[in-house]
Amino acid sequence: MCAILSNIKPGDEVIVPSYTFVSTALAFTREGAKLVFADSRKDSPNIDEDKIEDLITPRTKALAVVHYAGIACDMDKIKTIAEKHNLIVIEDAAQAIDSYYNGKPLGTIGNLGVLSFHETKNIQCGEGGLISINEKDLEDRSEIIWEKGTNRSKFLKGEINKYGWEDIGSSFLPADYVAAYLWAQLENLDSIQRRRKEIWERYYSNLSEINKRLPVIPNYATNNAHMFYMICDTGEQRDRLMNNLKDKGINTCFHYLCLHKSNFIKNRQPDTYKLDLPMAEHYEKCLLRLPLYPDLPDDSVDYICEAILNFYKQEE
Repeated sequence: MCAILSNIKPGDEVIVPSYTFVSTALAFTREGAKLVFADSRKDSPNIDEDKIEDLITPRTKALAVVHYAGIACDMDKIKTIAEKHNLIVIEDAAQAIDSYYNGKPLGTIGNLGVLSFHETKNIQCGEGGLISINEKDLEDRSEIIWEKGTNRSKFLKGEINKYGWEDIGSSFLPADYVAAYLWAQLENLDSIQRRRKEIWERYYSNLSEINKRLPVIPNYATNNAHMFYMICDTGEQRDRLMNNLKDKGINTCFHYLCLHKSNFIKNRQPDTYKLDLPMAEHYEKCLLRLPLYPDLPDDSVDYICEAILNFYKQEE
């Protein structure tokens, strides 16, 4: 919906981070855009705001930023760049429910924003999401796109006596039972978040002696405890740690593969495939996610942390 509302056309360019899930980029390439991939920061998997302006050309139409692990990008810097070059800003806040940038909810700062309710998120309904329309002149069209290209929403509000086909669109509405399931999750958001944050803080405290490998929370951002990750020194070290933990009954996982190195991009944008994005590739090789869910007991967190610390003592 964001790509449609942004009027992305063939030949337009859209800047996206390489270190993200395919959905961030797929929406724009489906509309015919050329993807321009940005590197990550040295202290975070988030987009490197200082590298964005060098990627802008006269064809650049939009900039999509991802708040990785629910930790905000520097939105003031991003909006300043976007306003200077007349770009649409889309916040991929899929992981960022209940997280803020200088007091503003993530997803509400750019022109458009999205949250995810996929089963891996803090609250979920299996599959589902939310779009935040932050520009008033996009509200009416968003309802039409949402309703399969019809003005049915106006009909349901009693504003018209029949509805018809007005624009492009698709079936973006959730089923009623899916919405009901999500509503119950929303009602329990505070208690879910309270427990997730307790677990996150326990991880951080227990692993403090390997602090340089732990997440960084900028002073403009809050932490919604979407995930707890650590950065290993090398890809080989990450593999050794994963196997070591697996032997102890602890399941961990890596995360994204860089999009600029995907087979799809290799075939569609071969020059892009040759890009050197060292930090994105570093996180692809070295980032490791630890178990985090509300029912995870404290003694399990302690057991995981002890296993990690023992591993690094053996590595020294």
